[in-house]
Amino acid sequence: MSARAPSARPATSHAVARWCAEQGWPVHPLAAGRKTPPANCPSCKDKQHPPANCPCLPAGRPCHGFHAATTNATRIDSWWSAHPSWGVGVACGGANLIVVDVDAHSVPVPDRSRLLPGIPIHDSVNLQGLASGYDTLALLAALRGQQSPAEDEGALRVRTPSGGLHIWYRNPHPATRFRCSTGSSPKVALAWQVDIRADGGYIVAPTTRTPQGTYLREGPSRLPAPLPEWLGEELVRTGHMIQPALAGSKRVISPRRSRTAVGGRRVLDPLLLDVAQCALTPEGASFTEKLNRAAYTAGGLSAAGHLDEHALRAELHEAADSARPWQTVRNERIIDDAFTAGSARPLRLEGRS
Repeated sequence: MSARAPSARPATSHAVARWCAEQGWPVHPLAAGRKTPPANCPSCKDKQHPPANCPCLPAGRPCHGFHAATTNATRIDSWWSAHPSWGVGVACGGANLIVVDVDAHSVPVPDRSRLLPGIPIHDSVNLQGLASGYDTLALLAALRGQQSPAEDEGALRVRTPSGGLHIWYRNPHPATRFRCSTGSSPKVALAWQVDIRADGGYIVAPTTRTPQGTYLREGPSRLPAPLPEWLGEELVRTGHMIQPALAGSKRVISPRRSRTAVGGRRVLDPLLLDVAQCALTPEGASFTEKLNRAAYTAGGLSAAGHLDEHALRAELHEAADSARPWQTVRNERIIDDAFTAGSARPLRLEGRS
């Protein structure tokens, strides 16, 4: 943060929101004492509708969480003057931010095969004492010969009330977009107990207060650093990169499995396109049925060895979230259930044209 950043005394949420907006970061309210947005207005509660079609947003009402995020000073003044106890959320996509969210929850440690998705950890590696996202992030960095982002004093780091850490990075290549993830996800994750906040998500601004404590800046840096190249490569490897639109896209097919891969793509691509095209029809497009069919088929293709499971799940999420971005949690549940069901019935391509 620059010299203009509020730091001499505890900053008000209003001042923090204004400062964030000055950096070009769209902000939105968080409910008083919480890290989640306030409830939607009664009208929005009673009916489901896409944020893009909601009359509240053009009218300046903060419905739909980060979809209401803005850098408009007049709107910010109106919101936080009327509700000074509201906290501050920053919409990561609009701010061009990628935030590494390190958790330190007291939960059982999973098998070593699930600590770093896609990276086998040999039995000779001593994992004694590993207990949190700090440890898995440090392990990933060590395997890549890099400093752990948790120790990166060049980045804005924010200590959370639960003992976790938010490490704020700026996306140096805005044309490449990244999705959010949770470290416990079996589909897209960087490391166990390490979440990613990016497009389609938000992060809690420092100085926001909850009953558990205050989000406090830690270390010398007051602004995000550029995302390290190695960390960007890890996000791509683990499926965080948002792929181009399905229409007109070109895929590189592995020569080792080109025959079965081509057959698998011939079966799956029309189903993925059906899902993505639901973006043109916010309601009444049979979106759930189409997504379920695509995910079930993808599970069968993966189980039969025709296509890679990790890449398939990433494609399903991209198609679903581009069509129904306001229900990413529901999309994930549909994909997970249908993919798992499809995996139980490997899809043979013999005889298909």
